[in-house]
Amino acid sequence: MKIIDTKTGKRIGNTTELDDKAIKKKLKEEDPILRNADKDQNLEEFSAMDPPDAYSKQHTIGSSYELYHPFIKELMDEHKELNEKIESFDKALSGFKESGYQFTKEIIDSFNEFFTFFDNHIQPHNEKEEKHFFRILHERLLESGEHSPDEENPNSAVQLMEDDHNKFIQLATLSFNMLGLATRLPDLNSRGITFDLAYNNGRELVELLKLHIYREDEILFPLAHELLKDEDYHQLT
Repeated sequence: MKIIDTKTGKRIGNTTELDDKAIKKKLKEEDPILRNADKDQNLEEFSAMDPPDAYSKQHTIGSSYELYHPFIKELMDEHKELNEKIESFDKALSGFKESGYQFTKEIIDSFNEFFTFFDNHIQPHNEKEEKHFFRILHERLLESGEHSPDEENPNSAVQLMEDDHNKFIQLATLSFNMLGLATRLPDLNSRGITFDLAYNNGRELVELLKLHIYREDEILFPLAHELLKDEDYHQLT
């Protein structure tokens, strides 16, 4: 996961070199989606472009799950299953590195399960969001004033979510391919370097997935609940 530069909108730095405390501090200071906003808990004061601390449920926009439209509930339910797969993959990555990049049956099974799940579930989930939901929500965010200051070409939080989707594919592809390539390298030094690349890309993927899910569940979906109209949901179902 990269930290987003608030001025350029680009991610900077490599969080695989930071511990969790440093990551959260960096996110708090620089992430435009989850930047600190010490405000009262009400929708009117929170913005998708300037919301509260990363991972702080105390100050997220929030809404009751029971009040959401079934389409939003379905996306959130899929996130729960994905979080379980992420934790399993993350644990396997850590075990793989700690063992000096030695494959065990458990690690191989965890890797295979995650990458299969990525192809069969994560990709379709992202496509479901991109097909109509993101487009409609982007329009509603612009109408409500939840967008960047550039009036001629305004951006909303939706563009950052779409950017994440693209990075998921890049990181998953890199990690998977590097794992396969390393096993075919006869030189031990080259093999270790390649496994390092696979591990680092895998860890970056894990952190980005976690942050992406948090952003959607705690900020984007509550905004959708407030802004989307009945006719919008008709297009989604």
